[in-house]
This record gives sequence, C-alpha cells and structure tokens, in this order.
Amino acid sequence: METGSSESLEDLDLSSESGSIYESQTKARKRSKQSLPAPQPPKRPRRNAALRVTSSTSSSPIPDPPDPSQQQPSPSQGTSRKLSSGRVTSEESQGISAKDIYDAVCSGKSAMVTVVEEWLCSYKQSREEGLLVLINFIVQSCGCKGVVSREMYDSMENAEIISTLTKEFNEDSVNYPLITPGPQFKRFKAGLCEFVRILVHSCRNSLVYDEFLFPSLLALLTGLSDSQVRAFRHTSTLLAMKLMTGLVDVAVAVSVQLQTTQRQCDIENSKSPRDQGSDRLEELKTAVRELQENREELSFMMNATFRGVFVHRYRDRLADIRAACIEELGLWLKTDPDNFLNDRCLKYLGWTLHDKQSPVRLQCVRALQGLYQEKEFIGRLELFTSRFKERILSMVLDKDPDVAVEVVNLLLMIQHSTEDDLMEEESGHIYPLVYASHRGLASAAGAFLCHKLKRVVTTQSQDDDDKSNNAAFFQILISFYIQSEFHEHGAYLVDSLWTVAGSELRDWDTMTTLLLQDSGLMYEEEGALLEIMICAIRQAAEATPPAGRSQGKKVLSMKLKKIQEQDRTRITTHFIPVLPQLLSKYSADAEKMSLLLRAPLYFDLDMYSSTQWLEKHLDLLLSQICTIVKKHTDAAVLQACALLVSTLCSESHTFSSRAHLVFSQLMDELTECFNSYLSDLLQGAADEDGVYNAASALKRIAALCSAKDPTRWELLDSCMELLKNRIESLDFDTELLVAALKCTAFHLMWAKLNAVNLNPAEVDLTHLRKKVRLFCRVCQTCLSLDQTEIRDQAFELLCDLLLLYGAVSVRGEPVLRALVHLPSDSLRAELASFLLDYVFNDSENIDLDDEDLEKKVALLQKKRNQLGGYCKLVLYGVLDLSAATNVFKHYSKYFKDFGDIIKETVSKSKLINPIQSAKIVCLSLQQLFSEMLTEGHDQQDFTEIRELARKLAMSFGVDLRRSRKQLVALHLAQFLKSECPSAALSWPSVKLYRRSLESRTSKYKDPDEESKADSSLHTPVTKRKRITAQGSASSTARGSLLESSSIQSRLHTPALTSTVLKHRPKRATAKKPTATVSDSGSVLTELESEDEFSCGSNMRKVKPAKRGKASSVQTSTQQEDLDSHLNLLSLIEDDISKRAGSDISGEEEPEIEDYESDKGSEFTLPSTRHTSASILDQLFD
Repeated sequence: METGSSESLEDLDLSSESGSIYESQTKARKRSKQSLPAPQPPKRPRRNAALRVTSSTSSSPIPDPPDPSQQQPSPSQGTSRKLSSGRVTSEESQGISAKDIYDAVCSGKSAMVTVVEEWLCSYKQSREEGLLVLINFIVQSCGCKGVVSREMYDSMENAEIISTLTKEFNEDSVNYPLITPGPQFKRFKAGLCEFVRILVHSCRNSLVYDEFLFPSLLALLTGLSDSQVRAFRHTSTLLAMKLMTGLVDVAVAVSVQLQTTQRQCDIENSKSPRDQGSDRLEELKTAVRELQENREELSFMMNATFRGVFVHRYRDRLADIRAACIEELGLWLKTDPDNFLNDRCLKYLGWTLHDKQSPVRLQCVRALQGLYQEKEFIGRLELFTSRFKERILSMVLDKDPDVAVEVVNLLLMIQHSTEDDLMEEESGHIYPLVYASHRGLASAAGAFLCHKLKRVVTTQSQDDDDKSNNAAFFQILISFYIQSEFHEHGAYLVDSLWTVAGSELRDWDTMTTLLLQDSGLMYEEEGALLEIMICAIRQAAEATPPAGRSQGKKVLSMKLKKIQEQDRTRITTHFIPVLPQLLSKYSADAEKMSLLLRAPLYFDLDMYSSTQWLEKHLDLLLSQICTIVKKHTDAAVLQACALLVSTLCSESHTFSSRAHLVFSQLMDELTECFNSYLSDLLQGAADEDGVYNAASALKRIAALCSAKDPTRWELLDSCMELLKNRIESLDFDTELLVAALKCTAFHLMWAKLNAVNLNPAEVDLTHLRKKVRLFCRVCQTCLSLDQTEIRDQAFELLCDLLLLYGAVSVRGEPVLRALVHLPSDSLRAELASFLLDYVFNDSENIDLDDEDLEKKVALLQKKRNQLGGYCKLVLYGVLDLSAATNVFKHYSKYFKDFGDIIKETVSKSKLINPIQSAKIVCLSLQQLFSEMLTEGHDQQDFTEIRELARKLAMSFGVDLRRSRKQLVALHLAQFLKSECPSAALSWPSVKLYRRSLESRTSKYKDPDEESKADSSLHTPVTKRKRITAQGSASSTARGSLLESSSIQSRLHTPALTSTVLKHRPKRATAKKPTATVSDSGSVLTELESEDEFSCGSNMRKVKPAKRGKASSVQTSTQQEDLDSHLNLLSLIEDDISKRAGSDISGEEEPEIEDYESDKGSEFTLPSTRHTSASILDQLFD
C-alpha cells in the first residue's frame, strides 16, 4: 500500500480533534443573522460554496487523511450565546414530534416505515420545522434534556447550539440511551439504526439531492461528534456512520444506473442520423448529466463525512465509537469496492488490528472476513495480506477468545481464497490450538486442520472411494497426533474435529480394519489410532465434550439425543464381534489393553441379552477379562479391568448374575494362589519367585476389591498378619506391602458399607473397630519408613479410613456410633509431620531433570492428593480445626502448587466456625514468626510472613460488616488478653477500647446469624459436641459470648481420596474489567500494544483506593497507639450509630482489580494431570 506505508498513525494524531471538517464546508451556506425578528427566507445552502470547498482533485470520494502541517485547529466550540428564556418547542401540534419518533425507536415494535413517512409529510410541508423535529430527536437520543428552539436554530451557529446543549445536559448519570441497561432501552440501538436506514432509503430519489436536509444534518452530526460529552460524541458518530452507509448504498445504485444509461446513450449515439431519435438521445443525455450530478453530490457528502467524522473518531478514546467506525468501514469496503477498496482505506483496518480493546479488534477481523470471502477482492488485498499477515497470525493467541476464534476463521478464509497456501511454518501457529481449553477456539482450529488434512488427501489420492480416502485421512491424522507430542489428549483432538470431520471419525469399520491388519501400521501408529478410536467412541456415545471444555450444563435437544442413541447402537453392533479380536491381538500390550477395555463402557450392554447370537460374545468377553487379569500386573490395566467388572456386575443388567459367577471364580483362584505362599512368607522361607507370585496375586486381588466385595474371602486377618510380620522383620518388599495395605483398606471399607446396610450386632461393630485401630497403627508405622511408595500409600489410606470411620459418617446412624474411631495424638503428629516433610518440601524435585516434565507433574499431583486428604480430615472434624495451621502457614510460599486447595480450606473453615478460623489464621502467623526467630532472623523470611499475612487478610473480604465478629474476637483474645500489659488494662483509653468492643458486640446482631437461627429449626442435625481422643484437650473455649456462636457445618461426606474418579483439570480465568475511559474528546490509542496480546493467567489482588484522610497516624507512645486502634475500629461500626456513619462516609472501600501476568497464554493446553486442577470439586462434594 503506497499510502499506507508512507503515512503513520502518529502523523494523523497531530491533526486537530476539535475542528469540524464539515463545519468549515457548510459555514459558507449558513444563514446570515438578522437583528430583527422578521420572517427569514428558507435556508438553501449553495453546493459550490458549501460542498466543493474541500473537494479533492481525486476521483475517489475518500481522500487521504489530512496533512497535519496544513490542517489548522478550528476555534473552540465552548463559546455560546444567550439561550432564549424557557423551552420553546417548535414542533407543530398537527405534525409528528421528536418525542413520537423517540418513543417509536425505543419501543422497537412500531413500523419504522410509517414513522419515517409521517416525518417526511411534515418535512414536505415545512422544511425548517421538519428538520428541527429531526434535530431535537437526535438531541433526545443523546440523553440531553435540552431542546433546540426555532429562535436558536435561526440565530445560532451549530457550534453555539452544541455549546448551549452541553450546558443543559443531564449530568446526574453517566448513562445515555445507547448504553443504558434495562428492557426499556434494549432495542434502542437497533431501532435507531433502522430509522436511519429507512430514512435514507425513502429519500434516495429526491430529498438526498435537495441540498438542504442531508448537508444540514451531517453538519450538525459532525459538530456533535467533536463534542467532549461522550453521549453526544457516541450517538452522533453512530448516526453519521449509518447515514454514510445509506449514502454508499445510494451511490452504488446511482453508479449502476449511470452505467446503464450511459450505455444506452452510446448505443443511441452510434446509430446513423436517420435512425436516431433526437428526443430519445436528448432524454438520455439529460439523464446522464443528472445522474452525474447526483453521483457528484453524493461523493461530496461522503467525502466530508469520512474526513469530518471517521478520520477522527476511528481513534476515539471510547472503544464503542471506534468499533462502530470500523464496523461501518467494513460495509463500505464490501458495498462500494470501486471507491473504497484501496490502500488508503484498508490501512485503517490494518492499524486497528493493534487496538487495545478487544471489541474493536473483533469488528476489524469481522470486516476483513467480509472482504476475504469475496474472491474478486483477493487481488486488491494482496498487498494488505503481505503486510499484515504476521500480525493476524499472532492474534490467534489473543487474550479475548472471541477475537481468536474469528482470527482463525479469517485465516481459514485466506487459505480457501488465495492460490498460495499458508506456509507450514505459519500454519504451525494454529495447529496447537486444537488442544486449547476454549471449545470455540479449538473447533475453529480443528476446521483449519481438517481443511489442511483433506487437501493433502486430495493431492495424494486420485481415487474417489470414500473408504480409501478415510484410510488416508486417518494415516495423516495419526502422523499429526504423534508429531504434536500431546499424548493422552486425544479426546481434545477428537472434540476439535468432531464438527467438521464427524463422518470420518465415525467410520468404525475403517479404523478396526487398519488395526486388525498385520502389516498396516507401525507400533506407535497403532497406539495413536487406538486412542483416537476410543475417544471417538466416547464422544459419539456421550455427546459431551471432554473435561475442561464443557460450558455449563447443556441439555441435549431431541434431535441430538436421537443421533446419540443411533451412534450408540451402531457402536455396539459393530464392536461386540470385533472387540474380542482386538483384545486377542493386543493381549500382551498393557497400554493398548487399558484403552480397549474402556470401549465396553460405552456399549448398550443390554444388547448382549436381547439377541441370542450375541450371548456367546458375552461369554467370550468375560473369559478374556479373566485372562487379562491373570496375565497383567500393570496398575492401569488392572484398574480398567476393575471398572469393567463393576459395570458388568451392575444389577441393572440381566446378565449380572453370570458376571458375578465368573469373577467370583476368578477371586477364588487368586485367593488360593495367595494363600499357597502365605505360610512361607510368614516364616521367611519364601524365595524370590514365591514373593513375586504372592505380590502379583495380591495386587490383582486388590484391584478387584475396588469393584467387588471381598469380605466373603476373609483376607483381612491374613493381610494384617503379613503386614505386621514384614514390618517387624524389616523386610520391606514394596509391591507386596502396598498390595497388602490396599487389600486390608478395601476390606475395611466394604465392611463399613455392609454394617450400614445390614445393621450387625454391637459385638461385631466393636470387633471391626479394633481391626480399624490396629490397621491405623500399622499405617502410622509405615509413615516413618524410607520406602516412598509404602509411605505414600499408607498416608492416603489413613486419610480415607479416618474419614470413613469418623463421627461425621455416622451422624445419622446412632447404632453405628461404636464404629467411630478418632486418631490418637501421636497419629495426628505423624500426619502433620508427613505434610511438612513430604508435601511442603521441594527436595524431591532436585533429582528430576527439567525435561522430565511428566514425572514432575505426577509428583505434584500426588502431593495435591495428599494435601487434599489432610484438609478433608480437618474440615470434617476428624482432626481439630487448629490442625489447619500446618496448612495455612504455607499458603503464600506454595501458592502456585496448592493455592486453590488451601484457599478452599480457609473458606470452608470460616463456614464451620468463623471466629475459630480467624484465630487459626493468627496462630499460623505466630507460629511462622516464632520459627523465624528460632532459626535466625532473615529479611527474606520476614517478607514471606508479610506476604502470607496479606493473602490471609484478603480471605476476610472487603465487607467489614461480615467479618466484624471475627475481628472483634481477635482484638479481645489476641491483643487485650495476650499482648496488652496488665498495667495498661487500667488506663482510661484501654478501658474505653474494651468497653467499646464488648458493648458493640452485645448490641450488634448479625443479620446472617438471624437467618441461620431461623433456618436452624429445619436443620435435622443439632450442633454437636466434639468427640476428643483420650488425653487430648478440647480447643473450644467456654463462656465467651463471642466464641459461642458458630456456623454449623452441613458438609456431606466426601468421596474417598484414593478411589475417586479422576478428571481433567478445569481452569477458571478471571475476566479483566474494562478500564474507565475519559470523556475529554478523542486521543491517540496506542496501537502497538504489547501488553494487550501478552496472554497470561489472571490473579486477583486488592488495591486500596486513595482516601481523603489518613485513617491512622503512627505514634511513638503506647497511649497514642491504643487511640489509633480505637479510631480504626470505628471504621467497622454498623449503621446504628449516626456518628460512626458520618465517620465512615469519607472512606472508600478497597477496590478489587485484576492482575494480569505478562507471561504465558490465555489459551492453555490441557494439563497432563490426571485429576482436576481444582481438586476441591472431588474433595469437598
């Protein structure tokens, strides 16, 4: 672009913002003022004097932006003349009024054509009165209460009228009709745009060329668009842009009509003189001259509007104004490419791609989409594409997902339209987005990838057979999946391609044929295809996106449900006979077996029993599962088998009894195998093969125990005896002990479930409780071992069992109180030590290389699981609430890894006992400070304590009324009773301080507490007294009014830590609030904005607002320090005291702002963790 490359946006910013281009054009045709109130002639601006002043020598109606050196600032519009006294409305009673038009536009229900026709009738009766009605309608649409009277219209210039209206503008609210929320103004913008469109369309053949209506209207809008009042500027710019769009449509129609008439004139002129019709030729020449004049008139008006409004407002401070300008520019470029589709106009789109606000970038990208979808425009867009392609490619990582989605769609259009494809390097910016967490962006990237893959298939294969093309498609897709190196994320890839390549991904026959071929695919390719096939089966059977991409609960329509049922039936019909073949072929491959065993979970399993010939396949499947369990010891394979066993044994299926019989026989064989080696193991006479075989059998039994009740095989005593024997002999075989721990724990869990269902005798309950106590002692011993796997497994099982046998689990079952087991003091200390030594410790990361990311993520996930288990013990009353100090004091240091878990724990603890929770927060800080003094003072440690205090203080919130009771309790307990010297308690100021705390506490009644007191009548469970272990002291203080009120926990019993289903992470991104913009005209928007496109994760921080007065002054004496504390306390008093209310009135609440990191990308690829990033979804449900 010649012009685009030579001009910079900085040069354009030197041009005057206050000057009105159109004002200078129309000033010559403005009527002269008369001193006498005599009748004035109608105002008819002269075309030559008014419109041709600034006409460009170029044939295009849109000139280059004005040269800053030549453009002089116009006089200020702030001067005004004396306004006539009173409001004089100039609308005649019999004609339509401005209010009538305004009401019709607001309602959005009236026929806009009728409204425009009524106004045109009044305008034809009196041009001045009709125009005045339209002017007052525009003023009212801006939200201004002022009225332009006939005297003002006759005696004032536009600048003076605008200045007068500015003084009368309603400043009570920042809202105006275009941005006012609510149902009343919901349709206002659409109605206003529709009114302008119909007005121009109705005047296209007559009034557009009367040299009065539209020039006068555009002159007023140009002046208003330079106003410093945002309402004037926004509304007038929108109206001017819509008028311009209407004029462009009229100009295109005139150009087409001119070409047709000129062609007819040339044909008539080319005839011989005797064949020519003189009257006909003269009529055609006259029509051509008239059409040329009309086109020239329209060009002058469009030229003035473009230079007077668009050139200034496309860089306005308000993003809505900039977006409106760019949206209309896209329409002009597409509607009238002969005059607008050139480098002089395209450069505005290129510059706006760098806008700071996402709505403006979004409109810019959409405008480009409208251009690139027209193939005849591609040649004119080559220079633009070459210059701004790099910027467009970088915008696929835009922080606004809507913009990124449209950019990917734009690149797909460029790929379709241009002859030269995007280079592979350029396409590499888009490919990884198929794994993005935002589903719309991933689907757009999937469409781009699918287009690329199908183009490769088309070029390589000349065959029209769909089956061969699908086979080639899968081979290329497999190659892409392997090269992308995002394994275990096939579900995200399938979901991205599901909309555009659903037919290929549902071709089960082609996929299974490729898998069953002996020489079809390589080993790695078979694994990739298997994963893609299983993910496609899940997508078709469940019709839901993978974890992390679900956007709320979406109810499937009847059509989608029907498609889902059809897909499920096809999957079952095809895979029932084929699955045994696949299991047989890959029986020795653990990784592939774990994938194939997931397929029956998505079958319509009732089809096994509905058709007789399919029953043999059921028997074959059951026998193959038993064979797989006997052959494999891999944890993933055994877990997949256990899940399938649980599904097949479900009572909802008619064949469940057959499945129970088969798997019971399998358990008999495994138990017999284990018992055959048990005596040798206990005597220490077992060789390595015996230990391995026993461990393998016990590992298989442990996997099946998670799906099937093992109590009938009575393995509990054998496993307990084996555990004690191995620990006493210090013979720690990791696989054997871990399997024994699992078997014992699962046996105790099933026993608890049977006790709930069968109501056994109290003797049996007491015996079971002893077994639980004995197992807890064994696990406590394992916590101090050096064997990592044994130690970690023991901790997780302890968390599960203590919770399952805790007091909260039998709250509704008084008969089962004998089963309650609380941890001893020594066990509590061991659990806390485990956290400090192995969870809040980075020593294990030292041995890992930076490249070994998978191991790091697995280690972090294990630590998160362990921390979540401990937090559950605290929140559900198994451990005292004060044990949370072991977690809270690491909140700041380990915020990146465990911040979400600790934050949720703090929040839940406040629901249980807000006052005790506040004290625990202070206790955590005290412990950390004491540790710092013991280990030696370090400035860095003190900085960490201060940062921790800041984060914990944020948990109280910014509403001091809600946290008042906790803060008062801290002042009474922590300061007056602990920190304040005894001699100081008799000081008058201290007495006044204490009396204020106690009296305010007695008078203040929290409304939330009242509602909870009322709701407690319907609560089935009363406030329970904490059951403590022998020798442990209760942490609840008695007799204190402040500590007596606590919120009863209604938390339900959570799922078990080690046995919960695992999900993908779901990340929540906070939105950044739109910055408040100034109203002082338009200024330069920084286009090359680096921070706008540095996508990062969002964190919230509290930034105190600037206060008018200082709330406290640091003094040197203790007396003044106590007074300052008393003054600070007055800031949280309630509205009962008027004096306190007046003190608070000068203060402002802290503002919560979003902090945006300048690293990373907003569109993160799915985590490789196997559980939710916010594990609290599992831990606290």
